[in-house]
Amino acid sequence: MVGACLDITQHKRTERALHRLNETLEQRVNAEVAARVKTEAALRQSQKMEAVGQLTGGLAHDFNNLLAGVIGSLELLSIRLRQGRTDDLPRYIHCALTSANRATALTHRLLAFPRRQTLDPSPTDANGLIEGMLELLQRTLGPLVSYSTNLYPDLWLTLCDNNQLENALLNLTINARDAMPDGGQLTLVSENTHLDDPLATDIGLQPGDYVTLAVHDTGVGIAPERLGYVFDPFYTTKPLGEGTGLGLSMVYGFAKQSGGAVRIDSTPGEGTCVWIYLPRFYGLPETQPALAAASQTPASVEGRTVLVVDDEPNVRNLVTEVLQDMGLKVLEASDGPSALRILASDAHLDLLVSDIGLPDGMNGRQLADAARESRPALPVLFITGYAESSVFERRGKDDDYQILTKPFALTDLEARVSEMLGPNAG
Repeated sequence: MVGACLDITQHKRTERALHRLNETLEQRVNAEVAARVKTEAALRQSQKMEAVGQLTGGLAHDFNNLLAGVIGSLELLSIRLRQGRTDDLPRYIHCALTSANRATALTHRLLAFPRRQTLDPSPTDANGLIEGMLELLQRTLGPLVSYSTNLYPDLWLTLCDNNQLENALLNLTINARDAMPDGGQLTLVSENTHLDDPLATDIGLQPGDYVTLAVHDTGVGIAPERLGYVFDPFYTTKPLGEGTGLGLSMVYGFAKQSGGAVRIDSTPGEGTCVWIYLPRFYGLPETQPALAAASQTPASVEGRTVLVVDDEPNVRNLVTEVLQDMGLKVLEASDGPSALRILASDAHLDLLVSDIGLPDGMNGRQLADAARESRPALPVLFITGYAESSVFERRGKDDDYQILTKPFALTDLEARVSEMLGPNAG
């Protein structure tokens, strides 16, 4: 018998040592991964809170300015009424409405920010739009900043949302004003531009014809290392609490949604220029349909009955008064259960006007769905402070629910109700 003996004691000891080492390494790796995840989560939370802080601080600053205009104008209005001095009343009313409308535009931009907002493009004469804004821009700039225009006389048309283009130019004008705290010169420019490579590629566009709008200031400028971040949401070069960081990002989003782009050049101590490129539109301006719509008179709706549901008494009373002035009979409810009791009665109803956010466990959407169970042909108009695009995430049976976003002009409410109750409704 032939045999052999091999001592593997040391080999086993080495194996056990390696096993323990592997376990230790795995534990260390797991601990490091957990620590990294925790650190990243803390960093994201810190960034989120910084963004929220920047946003709320900027919004508070902007809204305080706007509210000062509204409250101050209304106080002066009240004082002048007590004094019997009525000559200046239209001016105070105009100031209050202007500030309130700017606040409306600010909230709409904020609500539209998290999602792609729905644009309403139409053939646009940018020169005419700018000329129509000059009075507003002059008030916005203040006395220290002088402005001029250099508008191309035969500017091409572009296809875009007029309101959003106005907002974009107003944002750029406010940024330019803030960049010139000691005064300066602001210039609005329009021109026809044919973009070739490499500039077209550099700004993310196809070569072709574009309408170019520019806002140029002689302000403090932006440092080169910051230029790459100016279109990021919540990023701002303004002092803390003096900007939301949303203005340029919304300008960028509007231009991209319109098939265009934005470019910015800046030199510290010399100024900044922002260009908006919008694709050329080769059709004709749509003037006749607008004139035809303006010439139409609202249909008579006298004697019809409307149920108004809103938990805010001031809003409910305002809507009720407007509808009554139109000759409508109005029933009121402050919440869903109260409205359901009216809907379950034998009261005749021609229209339901309801807020979306209602108390007591039933929102306006649920109320409308319940109303349609017993009154399937009842028209429904939602009045809501939410962004219109966020009211319904799905469509289908909701296509005939109409929406009017708060705050709205009383004439818009009258027109919408007349449309829904008119002879061609339904």
